[in-house]
Amino acid sequence: MSEHVYDCLVVGAGPAGLQLGALLQAESRDYLIVEAGPAPGTFFTVYPRHRTLISINKPHTGTTDPELNLRMDWNSLLSDDPDLLFTRYTERYFPPADELPRYLGDFAKALGLRVAFDAPVVRVDREEDGVFVVEVGAGGEGGTEGGTAYRARRVVMATGVGRLYVPPIPGIELVERYDTMPTDPAGFVDQRVLIIGKGNSALETADNLIEKAAVIHVAGPSSLRLAWQSHYVGHVRAVNNNFLDTYQLKSQNAVLDGTVRSIEPVDGGGFLVRFAFMRADEVVKELFYDRVIACTGFRFDASVFGEGTQPSLAIDDRFPEQTSSYESVNVPGLYFAGTLMQQRDFKKATTGFIHGFRYTVRALHHILEQETQGIAWPYREVEGTADGLTAAVLDRVNRSSALWQQFGVMGDLVVLPEGAGGAGAARYYEEVPVAYALDGKLTTGAGGEPVTEFLAVTLEYGPDHDKVDPFDVTVRRTAQDRPEEALDAAYLHPVVRHYRDGKEIAVHHVAENLENEWNKPQAHRDPLAAFFERIAR
Repeated sequence: MSEHVYDCLVVGAGPAGLQLGALLQAESRDYLIVEAGPAPGTFFTVYPRHRTLISINKPHTGTTDPELNLRMDWNSLLSDDPDLLFTRYTERYFPPADELPRYLGDFAKALGLRVAFDAPVVRVDREEDGVFVVEVGAGGEGGTEGGTAYRARRVVMATGVGRLYVPPIPGIELVERYDTMPTDPAGFVDQRVLIIGKGNSALETADNLIEKAAVIHVAGPSSLRLAWQSHYVGHVRAVNNNFLDTYQLKSQNAVLDGTVRSIEPVDGGGFLVRFAFMRADEVVKELFYDRVIACTGFRFDASVFGEGTQPSLAIDDRFPEQTSSYESVNVPGLYFAGTLMQQRDFKKATTGFIHGFRYTVRALHHILEQETQGIAWPYREVEGTADGLTAAVLDRVNRSSALWQQFGVMGDLVVLPEGAGGAGAARYYEEVPVAYALDGKLTTGAGGEPVTEFLAVTLEYGPDHDKVDPFDVTVRRTAQDRPEEALDAAYLHPVVRHYRDGKEIAVHHVAENLENEWNKPQAHRDPLAAFFERIAR
């Protein structure tokens, strides 16, 4: 066992682990990343199985502003090096999956990140003094064949959700799985195929089989959601929805709404599936299929944790349960980074994806700096008058990529100067998870007191944005640049909320704009300045 006690041990050299490592290295912190595979981004050498990413890549945006460009770049990690951008690797809007491991490897090498490869974690325990002991298999920092054990005061799990989620269906163990199924459609000619699941992995698989399979059914108990309507990019993306066209145009394919009750093998091959149809009052029918494939999503692998470090799980045991600091609710010192962070805002923002969690990981770094190093969250001072606050807020919402990507979850926080009339400077904190601030965990730079009254600046969709067809011209929508209709805006727009002791006491919606430029005097600036005037009295 290594005698050295790291300040932070990061498990996983995927995009989240590398992002945190880059931030720790920039501050000269004592850290190590351990990675099960031989290189960064091992997960993406296998997934998605059909080898096209659904995270967009847009090198040509018409602007040279690097912050604005990150709004359309969903794969790059954050750094000060303009050469370390994924957009330099391909111009494909939906990039080949093999480009991502190559980019991650170059990122780690360029920044000289400290990573121990071929070091799969096999056990996480804790000593009596609270120090974690992380055992790895063959490889590790010393390269010993039998593996080694690292000690650390804090452990950050950045492993993602690499284990297939298997629903409790009798016979499910007999079927093929998304993680191991053959991807060559030639093996499915004239076959009847059932795909269990309604997410992107299920629809990606169905699209791949359209030209060869005789019948394809995609089944699951929940409603199929389309990302362009829900604005949650984890729902079915347009690049994967050709199958839906074949269903609605009666091409032998279908989406089944209901529950698979059981799967039984049939003599001579195939399966008999008992299916309860939700739209027909749970009527159960027996359906025959040549092949059944489970595309039921992924979960966090908690099997490596010892008895004293086993984190509580949530959402069908698929994610570790976390505080607003992204720390385990029951294991102090155990943190989570990357797609695991989405437990806090499941299916509400983009935390499950690189273009969301790169900012949340940066927030975690600030949290660790504040809670373990005593270094307060950085802020800048802005003029505390209504005009000064208006200029500062509109400048940020018109450029920020973090607020754009992490809508409703991450915000800029403004602490107003004490005293009436807005005299003095306001403290402007950028990219703070709103839940973290509402829990009173953000502290001031001077005395370390919690910030209990602040303005939160976010970008948000309207409350009913996912309940209407955005392409239905008969549906009335909020007019562009109409401040009197801003409250009902369905599209992304800035929202400023005034909080005191965890309670919202005032709110202002900035009118939406077609090209997301909130800078018109009468439509955007004047109403926002009037709001600041009112709350400063």
